[in-house]
Amino acid sequence: MKHVLIVDDDTDSAASMRALIADDDFSVAVAHSLRDARRQMALQQPALVLLDIQLPDGSGMDLLKDADVVGDALVVLVTGHASLDTSIAALRHGATDYLVKPVQFPRLKKILAQLTALSPASRPLSAEARDAALAPTMTAQGQFGRLWGRAPVMQRIYAQIARVAPTSITVFITGESGTGKEMAAQTLHDRSARSAKPFVAVNCGAISPNLMESEFFGHEKGSFTGADRQHQGFFERAAGGTLFLDEVTEMPLDLQVKLLRVLETSTFHRVGSAQSLQADVRIIAASNRCPFEAVKEGRLREDLLYRLNVFPLQMPPLRERLSDVPLLAEHFLRAISAQEGEPKKLGAGAIAQITSYRWPGNVRELRNAIQRAYVMAEGGVIDEEWLPKTGTGAPLAVMDVQEPAQIRPLAATAAAGDPDTPQPPAAEATLQLPVGISMATAERQLIEATLKECLYQKERTAAVLGISLKTLYNRLKGYTSPQ
Repeated sequence: MKHVLIVDDDTDSAASMRALIADDDFSVAVAHSLRDARRQMALQQPALVLLDIQLPDGSGMDLLKDADVVGDALVVLVTGHASLDTSIAALRHGATDYLVKPVQFPRLKKILAQLTALSPASRPLSAEARDAALAPTMTAQGQFGRLWGRAPVMQRIYAQIARVAPTSITVFITGESGTGKEMAAQTLHDRSARSAKPFVAVNCGAISPNLMESEFFGHEKGSFTGADRQHQGFFERAAGGTLFLDEVTEMPLDLQVKLLRVLETSTFHRVGSAQSLQADVRIIAASNRCPFEAVKEGRLREDLLYRLNVFPLQMPPLRERLSDVPLLAEHFLRAISAQEGEPKKLGAGAIAQITSYRWPGNVRELRNAIQRAYVMAEGGVIDEEWLPKTGTGAPLAVMDVQEPAQIRPLAATAAAGDPDTPQPPAAEATLQLPVGISMATAERQLIEATLKECLYQKERTAAVLGISLKTLYNRLKGYTSPQ
């Protein structure tokens, strides 16, 4: 029989958890202070500690940091004072999960079930042990899960993923378009206890608002016109696994309310049904917008942001890790060569050229450039002719400090005689913006002006702006949608 220690000065909360755990055939002890907890752990080493943060004689974090006392016990923080800082600190010091009062009993039962199935050999490693075990992979091969790179900024990302992946904590991944947010989400899933279950990725900006609720929660046969059969939504399809909400800031506000309720209660029901279903998924959200700016613009509910943003993960743009460009290029080239059956390699000039380019479209742009160069190159060596040249990846616009502010598009150098190479607007085209204009309005005016200069060719516009075509469509759809 496994032993559980509840450390909580709230007698009602401790009694409720004790009653629930006792029903599942665990032995249970309760401590109402740090001193009492240390005494109880000296008498009997627990397999699981449910640890409150705020205690009469100190912080629960002090006990968590005391490795000699905690030993091999799994520690789950339980608190009514949740904050981003405490959750990250808890993970860094070896906590395996984080529960907010009032404790959701289905979540607690799930933790107990995982404890029952957990053998000593399969216990999660401490943060330091995980980092030490991962170091050879990162330095020798440059690969971590589905991510590639040796730059220090990427190794910091790997360390964060290693810490948070084994937990059930919600992760919010931000970063520019093309930086690998979905690859990071898949790596989180692959390294979690849910890896054997589905990973379901949802582009929240690509679903019709009229079908959003049905797609997320499913519907019953006959619940609306055209519903000729029962339909399972994303939450059911991802049961036991991970639900990745890409571009979550593009989700309609009315659906955000319903998503928030699911996250708070871990239950949902299909459209046309009153039966409550368990939402047994881990949520990973992502956006190429700044989520706090999205809140200011009214695109994202503030309460939903703080529910999603428990563990933030910021993916760096490729220009901040140019040392990784040759490694990434070789990785993409090996995959293309294996698929096409004809090996090719990058020449020295090509490597020098791609390393000096700024890559406004990030890793996605690099992958596309390597694919195109592979097709166009004659022979087994790819030279610099078909690769982007230094200067064409500079930022599309620069802002003057004088009033009024001006945004001037910078010309790009196109491949000679190639009509398919995206070219930016003429250098004399300008866009004047008043000082004090909101970022959302400035972004909209820049996109619309660039679209006009590109003769309303969306693929060309996206290339000039250094964003994905999906992002451009999402922005344009938002501009035409009724507010």
